[in-house]
Amino acid sequence: MDSTDINLILAGLFLMLLFVFGVVYAAFHLLSTPKQVVQKRLDKLSSRFGKKSSAETNSQEHNIALDKEGSVLDQLAKDFLPRPIELKNRLAQAGLGFGIGKYSLISFIIALLLTLALNLFISTPLALSILIGIFLGLLLPHVWVSKRIKKRINTFTTLFPDAIDLIVRGLQSGLPVSDSIANVGREIPDPVGVEFTKMADNMRLGKPMEEAMWETAERLDTPDFKFFVISLSVQKETGGNLAETLSNLSKILRKRQSLKMKIRAMSSEGRASAFIVGALPFIMFGMLLSINYEYASILFTDSRAIIVAVLGLFWMGLGILVMAKMINFEL
Repeated sequence: MDSTDINLILAGLFLMLLFVFGVVYAAFHLLSTPKQVVQKRLDKLSSRFGKKSSAETNSQEHNIALDKEGSVLDQLAKDFLPRPIELKNRLAQAGLGFGIGKYSLISFIIALLLTLALNLFISTPLALSILIGIFLGLLLPHVWVSKRIKKRINTFTTLFPDAIDLIVRGLQSGLPVSDSIANVGREIPDPVGVEFTKMADNMRLGKPMEEAMWETAERLDTPDFKFFVISLSVQKETGGNLAETLSNLSKILRKRQSLKMKIRAMSSEGRASAFIVGALPFIMFGMLLSINYEYASILFTDSRAIIVAVLGLFWMGLGILVMAKMINFEL
């Protein structure tokens, strides 16, 4: 078998792997029903209690903001990217200080460097190098931003009950809600302090408190903060002791965190098993390649072996998906 056939087989294998992982990724998100149910219930409560802007109005406001803000690079990225508003929201949720233009430039540089490295140093065919470079150039920044979002939301969720307790103490001492929110921005570290400072600044500029809170809730997209905003909206309509309401909310959020930690501790064995079972085939194959390359390389050169490898990866992906669903719980 000549080198051209091997390159075609490798390119076909890469495309099949992309398809397999795409199917597994789509199945994972389609089966994430608990989170979708919670989000739908929060959206219903949001539309009922004080969320004045509709989805169409929010989309128009985001488009106007995206047109007015940002550099020339952001404007160019907005013209070429398919969903610039969602990407801008993700960058804001991750707490990054740059816009979609710099993000697109970083992705392009990563794709270009990977393409050159594969083609020049590993002697990968140019077409396959471009394909892999584009794929990794899009994937790596997306994964990095997703990890930053997850880390920032986890930190916010951990510190948020302390922020609510600080607001409760401020209300009990006679301070208005706006001043209590400003105190949270000064006393609680990032990301809670930064978000509450933005909210306090918007209120100082004349924006209604409820509108400023919903903007923060849309940017963070975390259930805990939406519970907080809905509690204030309900108390505004029905009346009652706001300090007591927020104190009860703080206790509930702390109990949720405690329950999540217990579930994580109880499922640690399952997560370790899933990691070991998922990594073991790749480790063994790497050992076989290093010991007897000609024997193991049949998996890339023989068409029957390639079909078996793709089927094996597909079933392994389904197994990892099932194990992930078994050890992840939505509260």
